[in-house]
Amino acid sequence: MSELLGYILSGLVTGAIFAVMASGLTLSYSATGVFNFAHGAIGFLTALVFYELTVGFGRPTWAAGLVSLVLFAPGLGYVLHKAMFRGLAQAGETAQIVGTIGLTIALPAIGLWIVELSGGVLAAADATALPRGLGPYPPVTVEFGGVRLDSDQLITFGFAVLAAAGLWAFMRHTPYGLRMRASVDRRRLATLRGIDADASSALAWMLGSTLAGLAGVLAVPTIGLDSTAFTVMLFVSATAAVFGRLSSIPVTFAAGLGLGVVQNLVAGYADFAENVTGLRTAVPVLLLFVGLVLLNRSRERVAGSASEDAPPPDYLADLPLWRRRAPWIVATVALLAWTFTADEYYVGILAQGLVLALIFCSFVVVTGIGGMVNLAQASFAAMAALTCGWAFSSGLPLILAIAIGVLAATAVGVLVALPALRLGGRILTLATLALALLADQVLFQIDAFSNGTIGWPLPALGFGFADTTDPRVRVVLPLVLIGLIGVLVRNLERSASGRAILAVRSAPAAATTSGISAPRTKILLFALASMIAGLGGVLFATFKGSVTATDLPAFAGFLWLAVVVLQGVRRIGGAVLAGVVAAAFPEILSNFEVSAHVGAILFGTGGMILAKHPDGVLAQMAEIRHRRRRRRLDRTSATAPQREVARSRATALEGGSAQERAPAPREAGQVSAPQATDHDRAPVFALESVVAGYGDVTVLRGVDLVVWPGEVVALLGANGAGKSTTCAVAAGDLPVTAGRVRLDGIDVTAWPAHRRARQGVLLAPEGRGVFPGLTVEENLRTWLSDPDPVYERLPQLAARRHLAAGALSGGEQQLLTLAPALIRPPRVLIADEPSLGLAPLIVEQIFTLFTELRERGVALLLVEEKATETLRVADRVAFMRLGRITWTGPRSDVDPDRLTTAYLGVS
Repeated sequence: MSELLGYILSGLVTGAIFAVMASGLTLSYSATGVFNFAHGAIGFLTALVFYELTVGFGRPTWAAGLVSLVLFAPGLGYVLHKAMFRGLAQAGETAQIVGTIGLTIALPAIGLWIVELSGGVLAAADATALPRGLGPYPPVTVEFGGVRLDSDQLITFGFAVLAAAGLWAFMRHTPYGLRMRASVDRRRLATLRGIDADASSALAWMLGSTLAGLAGVLAVPTIGLDSTAFTVMLFVSATAAVFGRLSSIPVTFAAGLGLGVVQNLVAGYADFAENVTGLRTAVPVLLLFVGLVLLNRSRERVAGSASEDAPPPDYLADLPLWRRRAPWIVATVALLAWTFTADEYYVGILAQGLVLALIFCSFVVVTGIGGMVNLAQASFAAMAALTCGWAFSSGLPLILAIAIGVLAATAVGVLVALPALRLGGRILTLATLALALLADQVLFQIDAFSNGTIGWPLPALGFGFADTTDPRVRVVLPLVLIGLIGVLVRNLERSASGRAILAVRSAPAAATTSGISAPRTKILLFALASMIAGLGGVLFATFKGSVTATDLPAFAGFLWLAVVVLQGVRRIGGAVLAGVVAAAFPEILSNFEVSAHVGAILFGTGGMILAKHPDGVLAQMAEIRHRRRRRRLDRTSATAPQREVARSRATALEGGSAQERAPAPREAGQVSAPQATDHDRAPVFALESVVAGYGDVTVLRGVDLVVWPGEVVALLGANGAGKSTTCAVAAGDLPVTAGRVRLDGIDVTAWPAHRRARQGVLLAPEGRGVFPGLTVEENLRTWLSDPDPVYERLPQLAARRHLAAGALSGGEQQLLTLAPALIRPPRVLIADEPSLGLAPLIVEQIFTLFTELRERGVALLLVEEKATETLRVADRVAFMRLGRITWTGPRSDVDPDRLTTAYLGVS
């Protein structure tokens, strides 16, 4: 009995460390939407600081703990937020995953490099360094029911409980926690409600880094300063976070404790595991995979919604085909010429890079085309190489052994694709990594399959006139295969299957309703990608002359994906460039006697590029060349008469700017807007000659619009006229290219949306302005300190105060959107299509609310396509067409002819 109790208590201590790290992972994800694969690296760096303070500088553990956990860890989180995480939050999932993977490699390297450069000032740090814990030294031993625990273990468990309880209370019962959850639920809406999403994200990263640092300091007396061990601890902790659905901190904490206990019990009592090498250590990975499959589904977009992972613009589309192909043809010819003249050593490095490039082409298929991040590609390559070695050693011809190896990798790829039918995004990434780790720890450890540490010998691949012992053949062969794969990928993109893949990637539900099979599409991508990776793995083994289970480890896929995405994962050229960089860069550093840590640092910091350029280096270079061509074209196309006309127009505009801003009619028959002298006060809100748009597309072309206090201005027009863009500009959600936005005469053009909201500019966006993941009461608290007055006015919301807003009907959601304005009236309310999709009774109730707000002095800008309901409450009407206000005047002057002109564009 005491033995069982010992396993349980020691497992609870180990699980407490998992729970702390998983809680920080859950916090950063739930508050920012970014799954931080560098969470373990942050823990390692904090533990390294703690180690140097205690061992290197001899400081007391309590002082070192305060500096490490109160100053260093949150400071590191803030710096990373400013430098990287803030940009990654707006990037796609692939960029987020790869960017944090880059940090996983860079952060430990930075710390170890600083120790290396100190020249003995700092204490040497490696996997054998076991510093003291936070408790007294030597540890004090306490006995519970015959089981001995030391003070370090008790302190670990106590800190874990306090951290989890405090974090849960913070997230659920403080305004800061509510703002964090609102920001990740709907970031744009949060800013429109006056929440500084950037500040909330910064606080979340600071708290998350503090928890990662706490887990690192608690764990370092046990695992030492081994950065790989911290990364493994991250993935074990991710199991607990997954069981908490990356949202519930109490469930995450309990799952972390349970994970530690289960791991100890399996290690102590699972005698059957002795016959399966690595099974005991793989228990957390097995639980991670089971949790991912059973508890999570991909969050698919609904039919008709916009793609969240739209392909980047093709900046080469304006070039003829020969111009697009010429650089790669020239580069290939130059490479071949250099291959037959250069030293064999350097040719061998190039050959190694091209073999890696062949494997990297599999990422182009599954990630670049399919949009799925698969971290099992290294395992596919290892599976093919080991199978090929086993088949050849069994007496089969080499060519047949190679074919069997590639088929084995393809079959495994199809098996891995099965959970992908239900999973997506980060969850799929974790699932594929779990399978890769299982293969590493269990399958590849079977001696009958991998031949132990000896591995399988493989002969050179011969072609009659030459074989792969010649480094030049090792260059030409991968180049030919990469060229064939490039043709295959191009044909795939242009085929019906390629269009189906793009449809499934951008809008799965819409693709399904169109008769496209998403499961078949995903299986096709995984099979093709694993086949390419398997082919590369076989070539890797034959070029090397042998293959062992450790030649292509699972964590290599971690690094490989990051290298490819940094170069450009959507193109075969990106895979080629990534392979050459991955092979040549370490050799360059070695030749110049530069520390290996420098390469890891440079590569990891390269992940920061993805925050601004998610599509990689090649796309960034193509964009730069595209902009140069456009500027050149603009200069050459501007003739002297055109320049003179442009100059005359500019002079005229400078002289007549005041007249342009005046509300005088611009077209025949246009009625001027009421003047300020017609009202008791000046306009509270005004747009003056506003020009705005999206990227290179201009939508608003000189919009002038004013709203007085206690006035309803109806902005009417057909679809595409620019009404919603006007609302976005007014609320600060979209920057202006030219013109001004004024609030009470103050120029607020440069103010962000949350600052305008705090000054009383409230936008009820098109659709529903609610946070679906928050309860009704939490939605109200984003704008109100006390929601009780809302419940008195709207009893239907009171009955659902603890229900998630996403579960309400459309009418109830719209009432919830506008209800805070009744209790805390804004100065300006901008309502964009408030009646969209609502029943007539609810529409009538909504417009009654508008009437009440007008009587209370609120200035309302109302955008609607239903003119009849709008004209009942409007004081003044503005018609918009093609980004311009074509008519503005009193409601009484609106007649059917003007409505027809506004909506149909006819006179």
